[in-house]
Amino acid sequence: MPNSLPSASPAALEHSSRLSQFIQHDIAAHGGWISFARYMELALYAPGLGYYTAGAHKFGEAGDFITAPELSVLFGKTLARQMQQIMAQSAPHILELGAGSGKLAVDMLTELAALNALPDSYSILEVSADLRQRQRALMQEKMPHLLARVQWLDTLPEKFSGAMVANEVLDALPVHLVDWHDNRIQERGVVATDSSFAYAARDIADAALLAAAQAVRPEQIEADYHSEICLAAHGLIQSLAACLEQGALLLIDYGFGASEFYHPQRKRGTLMCHYRHHAHDDAFYLPGLQDITAHVNFTDIAECGIDAGLELLGYTNQAFFLINGGITELLAQQDPENLRTYLPLSAQLQKLTSPSEMGDLFKVIAFGRGMTQGLSSFVRGDLSRAL
Repeated sequence: MPNSLPSASPAALEHSSRLSQFIQHDIAAHGGWISFARYMELALYAPGLGYYTAGAHKFGEAGDFITAPELSVLFGKTLARQMQQIMAQSAPHILELGAGSGKLAVDMLTELAALNALPDSYSILEVSADLRQRQRALMQEKMPHLLARVQWLDTLPEKFSGAMVANEVLDALPVHLVDWHDNRIQERGVVATDSSFAYAARDIADAALLAAAQAVRPEQIEADYHSEICLAAHGLIQSLAACLEQGALLLIDYGFGASEFYHPQRKRGTLMCHYRHHAHDDAFYLPGLQDITAHVNFTDIAECGIDAGLELLGYTNQAFFLINGGITELLAQQDPENLRTYLPLSAQLQKLTSPSEMGDLFKVIAFGRGMTQGLSSFVRGDLSRAL
């Protein structure tokens, strides 16, 4: 158990215990072993019990982590301008995957209204009923006059034209854990113990997972190396590509190209858990009360998009993306003598773009179909060579 983490309430502990029992039953039903991807799926998304489906407060100062939209209105306002350019070349519609608290949608729609570039529809694909309610409540509070343009989806539409965006969605997709031991490759799965869960390695039975693990270049890994492979991302990208008729898809998340993702210094992988603004690596700590994430292998994402028939429109870090998109100009519109407003926004911009903060770790990758012009947010700082 991680040390020095905040204690959970009795009710929260009881909830975590119920989810643990649910997962233990699932392990028993699968012969005593499940993949870590299955464990992560249940820990995050089990109906009514998982981290994202059970109603715990996740975002902002009172939650477990702060995303870029929660940090600053400048993020959504800047992203809105790229949405405007995409819609102008395709159709006046936006589709957001996993809208979190709804803050990004509010900030983008508010800015698009100011630009006289509102979409005809703003669709949100959200698996959590609780988050849907929170999103609707925030929109009702902040922009009731625009709420009629918003609709919530249970599944991807069969066809879509316009702008798609997913901010910190890929990192929450379930991942398989893989061990490379000299010339042997195994999958690290999960078994139940008397008090919790434990890892147990097996030879890989899934053909797709084995092929992905064998594709990692030997010079990238040491004799004893452990990392993650996200097959779920393959399915998501393929589904989005099948859906997109014309327009562009932006994926924003933290991660690296393959050479950095599988760097020898990263031999213990990138799996990370977030509990009340504390980061640690124990995925079995209080299931249902903490987020579980892994960094994104953007080379894998790029290859999936291209294989699915999409055009790679750009890949850069968050700092270049936001600066290219005009975030400094948005700050310049504020009165610098109004210190109460200007100074917090200036500090937020620094956090969003500084290499030591979110500016370099977070990346933005764009795919498109039927786009006639390049995207302005990628005009400088191309990092495609790192893929």
